[in-house]
Amino acid sequence: MERLDKILVSQGVGSRNDVKRLIRKKSVTVDGQAVTKPEYKIDPESCEIKVNGQAVDFKKYVYIMMNKPSGVVSATDDNTAETVVDLVPSELFRKGLFPAGRLDKDTEGLILITNDGDFAHKILSPKNHIYKRYYAELNGELGANAVERFEKGIKFSDGTKCLPAKLEIADKHSAYVEICEGKYHQVKKMFAVLGLKVKYLKRLKIGGLSLDGNLHIGECRELTDLEKKSIFIGK
Repeated sequence: MERLDKILVSQGVGSRNDVKRLIRKKSVTVDGQAVTKPEYKIDPESCEIKVNGQAVDFKKYVYIMMNKPSGVVSATDDNTAETVVDLVPSELFRKGLFPAGRLDKDTEGLILITNDGDFAHKILSPKNHIYKRYYAELNGELGANAVERFEKGIKFSDGTKCLPAKLEIADKHSAYVEICEGKYHQVKKMFAVLGLKVKYLKRLKIGGLSLDGNLHIGECRELTDLEKKSIFIGK
């Protein structure tokens, strides 16, 4: 059982003060009866809640796919830059949203946003081997042994050893990379070990989930149940 005002805030109905005003104005009904106390407790999964006559489709967790733009930070809040959570439209927004993993500020592509910590942990834990696929454009040509070096695990100058990664050369100056961990600036640093700079980077896939080609830069939508499962099935 949860407080009515807390439930409505979690579903993006409004701020706590907004919700309290709605309740006290008798604009909120539970199973057809007006409720006037914000602290009134209900089971949101078994009750019908309406606000101004419109049903509230209660969802404890949300799972959002976003086509992240360059220049946006993978964080819940930031004092200097726009974040991926800032881009979530009001109809999808929930209290407690956060990005399940990070993309560099100048990196584009697939990022998942949720309020489900267990879901995020399953995706991010290296032991689950959820590969993330990227497309990279480079400032030079890849050497003949690049694929082998990625397969063996790139080692950074500070001694950090990456897990084995998959490298697929697209042409002289671009490649696809798959990694199952998320070290800071990892893809860029891996290519830097080979003497190359990444000019453009985009994440295309997480496990078996591909970025929706119909999502324009900065757009997002909810995942279907099948898409959520595909992340782990197609790893």
